[in-house]
Amino acid sequence: MNKPMARTKARRSGPRRPGTRPTRRKRQRAKAFRWPSLGAVLVDHARVLVASLGRLVSHPLSTLMTVAVIGIALALPAGLHLIVTNGRALSGQWAGAAELSVYLRPGTDLATAKKIAAELESDPVIAEVRLIASDEALAEFREYSGFGSALDVLPENPLPHVIVILPADGSRSAQAVDDLRRRLADELPADLVQADTTWVARLQAMLDLVRRTVFLAGLFLALGVLIIVGNTIRLDIQNRRDEIEVSKLIGATDGFIRRPFLYTGAWYGILGGLLALGLVTGSLFALDDPVRRLSGLYGSGFRLTGPGL
Repeated sequence: MNKPMARTKARRSGPRRPGTRPTRRKRQRAKAFRWPSLGAVLVDHARVLVASLGRLVSHPLSTLMTVAVIGIALALPAGLHLIVTNGRALSGQWAGAAELSVYLRPGTDLATAKKIAAELESDPVIAEVRLIASDEALAEFREYSGFGSALDVLPENPLPHVIVILPADGSRSAQAVDDLRRRLADELPADLVQADTTWVARLQAMLDLVRRTVFLAGLFLALGVLIIVGNTIRLDIQNRRDEIEVSKLIGATDGFIRRPFLYTGAWYGILGGLLALGLVTGSLFALDDPVRRLSGLYGSGFRLTGPGL
């Protein structure tokens, strides 16, 4: 009776097979560990989100200064971008500056002028053609010049027929208008084909320069915003160093410790963006009435365009 018991004890106290007990432990640990549910993760993120906002509210002065710096830094390039956008829209509304005036040769009869105008209407690069007959031009000149009695002395009408041409939307650049002017001067019986597009080209060049300046300024200011937010978070980390060390000692992960600071930076960005939007919108509201009155004096319905999405 003692021999089987001795064998059993020897078997139990004998060498263990490698990997048997650790594998069982791993299985037990795997059974004990459970991934957190999606609801628990969302609740934890919401808690950290609200807690980070409460920490900012508890330090109103420093929070307000940081948000003000971020808002102003974001409002400057946004405002300059709107200036360029509205400038391009304004130059596009002044389509009359791209008109060409074709002064036909003296002696060209009205029927020939109408035929030429009809042929020009079929040109794909021309959007609109308007014929001003010499008699119509003389009557208009007589009405607005104040030289009616002097014109009566003239033996004949000295004014030629004029064809006013408005290029199509895709042919209103300075180069396209100049090419159209050269072609009309070669093909039509005209003494002069006039197109005053020099100032339009200058305006477009200035807008391109401002646009690139805005891009560079926005790039530098965005870099400054990142430095400001990063420095603010770094100071917050230094102030909470003891709290972080205690959290690490009790087993907190890097993601758990990093999460409040990420939400703090997000709150700074959101609040700074809202302040920048308010500054830009307020500036547009203050300038809207003067711009409307000025554009009305020039017979234009131009209105300032605000920021989009």
